[in-house]
Amino acid sequence: MTKHPGFGALLTRLLEHRDLRVRELVDRSGLTADEIHAVLAGRIPDDALLRQLAPALGFHAVDLFILAGLAVPEGMAPLDATAAVSVKCIVADAVRLPAAGRRELLQLVRSLPLEERRTGFFPRPLMPLAAGPGAWLVRMLQYRNLNWTGMAMTLASVTPTYLSAATYGMVGSGRAELSPRLVTDFAALLGIDARELAALTGVVLHEAPPPPSPEAVDAAALLWEARHLSAAQARQVSELACSRRRNSCAGQQLSRGARDPGRPFPAE
Repeated sequence: MTKHPGFGALLTRLLEHRDLRVRELVDRSGLTADEIHAVLAGRIPDDALLRQLAPALGFHAVDLFILAGLAVPEGMAPLDATAAVSVKCIVADAVRLPAAGRRELLQLVRSLPLEERRTGFFPRPLMPLAAGPGAWLVRMLQYRNLNWTGMAMTLASVTPTYLSAATYGMVGSGRAELSPRLVTDFAALLGIDARELAALTGVVLHEAPPPPSPEAVDAAALLWEARHLSAAQARQVSELACSRRRNSCAGQQLSRGARDPGRPFPAE
């Protein structure tokens, strides 16, 4: 089992990467210097501190809980684990839409009412139990309601990475390498700066990563917001995304046919 370096060590890496002083973090977070220094020295942060620290660092609180190796509070978990089957399809179809279509889907997801939580959220255990960087990133995607198949499907849709579902289980358990390419691609889907994620995980990026594509940026936002959907709501959004994607593809084919007189229009 990989030993967790401690949240203080990870926070130190992040502050050093950003060249951010404790005094500045105090001003941004409202925490005291003593509280921050105690965490940097190895004290396990409590829930309140992580919740307060997250916006000051520009992170989702759930990701800080995972980085700290602490149990994620139920209120931060996806509303409905059974929505996962539709969530991966939403993202896969959304990234094939024009920017306006992606924005429309995101607005729809945000507008849907929050339903009552009916069951607990229990992400698939990572075996053997691991506390290493691969486990952190896989766990972050699990808390965006992606199972291993969902990770394989969405990362293949958004990034150049095309791996089997089982491989993500191996990355999470430390049996497969967390490569620079994977860190960059995980970062795109998590909505985290790739260089910061590399600093946190200790993975060396041998070249500056390119900025995430607009499709990846929108996919990360959509994936985050979809955590709050019930299975029925996610299915509704998925059906709409699929329909819009088909219409968009048909429109592109018609447009190409109109520009190329030698290419026949699709039969009606």
